[in-house]
Amino acid sequence: MTSKLENLWCDSTAKGLTEPELLQYRSNLLGSDLRITNYGGGNTSAKLTMPDPLTGADVPVLWVKGSGGDLGSIDLSGFSTLYQDKLDQLKSLYRGLEHEDEMVAYLPHCTFNLNSRAASIDTPLHAYIPQQHVDHMHPDAVIAIACTKDSRALTEEIFAGDLGWLPWQRPGYDLGLKLENLCKERPDIKGIILEGHGLFTWGSTSKECYLNTIDVIQTAADWLAAKNTSVPFGGPAFEQPLSAAEQTAVAAKLMPLIRGKITQDQPKLGHFNQSPEVLEFVNSKDLKPLAALGTSCPDHFLRTKICPLVVDFDPAVADVNAELERCVAGLDDQLSAYRAAYGEYYDRCKRDNSPAMRDANAIVYLVPGVGMMTFAKDKATARIAGEFYVNAINVMREANGVSEYIGLDEQEAFDIEYWLLEEAKLQRMPKPKSLAGKVAFITGGAGGIGKATARRLLGEGACVMLADIDAESLGGASEELSTAFGKDAVRTVMCDVTDEQSVMDSMSASAVAFGGIDIVVSNAGIASSAPLDETSLELWNKNMSILSTGYFLVSREAFKVLKAQNTGGSLVFIASKNGLVASPNASAYCTAKAAEIQLARAVALEGAPLGIRCNVVNPDAVLRGSKIWSGKWREERAAAYNMDQQELEEHYRNRSMLKRNVFPEDIAEGVYFFASEETSAKSTGNILNVDAGHAPSFTR
Repeated sequence: MTSKLENLWCDSTAKGLTEPELLQYRSNLLGSDLRITNYGGGNTSAKLTMPDPLTGADVPVLWVKGSGGDLGSIDLSGFSTLYQDKLDQLKSLYRGLEHEDEMVAYLPHCTFNLNSRAASIDTPLHAYIPQQHVDHMHPDAVIAIACTKDSRALTEEIFAGDLGWLPWQRPGYDLGLKLENLCKERPDIKGIILEGHGLFTWGSTSKECYLNTIDVIQTAADWLAAKNTSVPFGGPAFEQPLSAAEQTAVAAKLMPLIRGKITQDQPKLGHFNQSPEVLEFVNSKDLKPLAALGTSCPDHFLRTKICPLVVDFDPAVADVNAELERCVAGLDDQLSAYRAAYGEYYDRCKRDNSPAMRDANAIVYLVPGVGMMTFAKDKATARIAGEFYVNAINVMREANGVSEYIGLDEQEAFDIEYWLLEEAKLQRMPKPKSLAGKVAFITGGAGGIGKATARRLLGEGACVMLADIDAESLGGASEELSTAFGKDAVRTVMCDVTDEQSVMDSMSASAVAFGGIDIVVSNAGIASSAPLDETSLELWNKNMSILSTGYFLVSREAFKVLKAQNTGGSLVFIASKNGLVASPNASAYCTAKAAEIQLARAVALEGAPLGIRCNVVNPDAVLRGSKIWSGKWREERAAAYNMDQQELEEHYRNRSMLKRNVFPEDIAEGVYFFASEETSAKSTGNILNVDAGHAPSFTR
């Protein structure tokens, strides 16, 4: 712990809050610091007196974080509420450890006030501790002590009897009873450490509970800081030979390859971490033996699997590119070996009623000299898995520095991973959206069509890389879309589509940000108008550079990534009806747009054997929200038709067969049609006109 935990409790903020609101306030404070607990991890509770909605009599009610919530962002709706007296009555129904899972089915019968928030399996752990306010956290400093072979002795030494200790046991009803018994046997303790798991602390008020929690964690951290003077992880196996840029370049090469090789029924998204903590671990002498032990805390394990895969890469060689090629050549064997080992683990540990084996691929990939890559069904889960493994790294460093780190027993690990209650939770998950696990790369992403397209694809579960040359507009689009769809789903990159290196760097940025690319929307554009005899070579070349060469460069570089992934893909070109039917005073623009359409056909031909589709959406007269139409193009087109600029929209509407305006959202709908396997899996080389009807542009 690099800095002390700060007391964030503000009496003026807390003043006037109800008891449930104080519980939420405490929870938000604790969940805001990953040193205290992980995302989605930990629980808080309060036993409060409330009027029964039926009788009006005051009754004790347990407020406890519900299933699936996160303390840092939880609101009152995230807490389950249960009659405490009914929870106490459940003890008479308990048939012993081998039947404890059946106790979860009784929890809904204890619900107070028809609260729809499902109670978590940790509810009994809070219900039976005889304290009004209880916190259950997973701080690295405490878990480091909990995960040593000397865990009990260290607990006594550090806390001088102020904390109790219980041996490892899977969370559940029986553990709740053991917590209760220990509290009754030792009424003066202020908390309990669970071996290999975490910490329970309490207080008579929310504030007292909060202060007790951070004090216990800080005490553990201070002790570790004073006692752990050893060289972490056996010292470095080599000095860091790669710069941050070189690490990123290796990740950009490896991530699409790994992503493609581990993609099965559900596409996966990646996350890259090259933090100092991660690099210290992946560059260490003890990397392989420690990685093989896996994690210990159940929360860590559920997010990161039985153990990570250490990628066979030597960053200390003179020729890094040659080493990368050797690494890539051996990836299939490494991945196959991991899957085989996972299958053997499943066969060794499975029980008669175990669910079928799930995805046998690793979640965490450790690359010496480079960093850590994590892959999961969505970006947030991949990022959080990485955060959990950083927690595990911190635990291993501190535990081995003062004693000996002990990983979770293999059978215990399996019983958590394939717990029937966890399986039931997985089965209740909603069906993924049509673009879940997909990555869309959109050029001109900050413009009207680009942003509308991003919004449409994000709404279907995709992650989006917005590429644009306009930094200011890019920042605004990023903020807008991140607010609507979450920061994990949106990334931006400055990209000049006419600059080869810029395009290459942008594709690498997408590979590192999300693990690769699945959907490419070429949308960057300009528009110009001039009579043929007044069209300068500069104007001609500018159109060709952006609209023809730019589309070529983006297609070529995306094609490389898609080929590496070997999972198909979809390219969508935003062309124009001018690519089919010329307009007066726009020879450069019309010719460049025609080139786009022909390029799309060529890409469709080469991509088909690889499952890579390429199609075209042809807009016409999309005035609203378009940066093109807010510039000189509007003036030039108005002049070409000898009318006022304000008359253009009405002119184009009346010119259309359907007498309707075309908006960016209409083009976005066309892009989604071609991007989604559900709507157009068997379409390639096609053109979709979104122009409200323009007979001369009918495709033939």
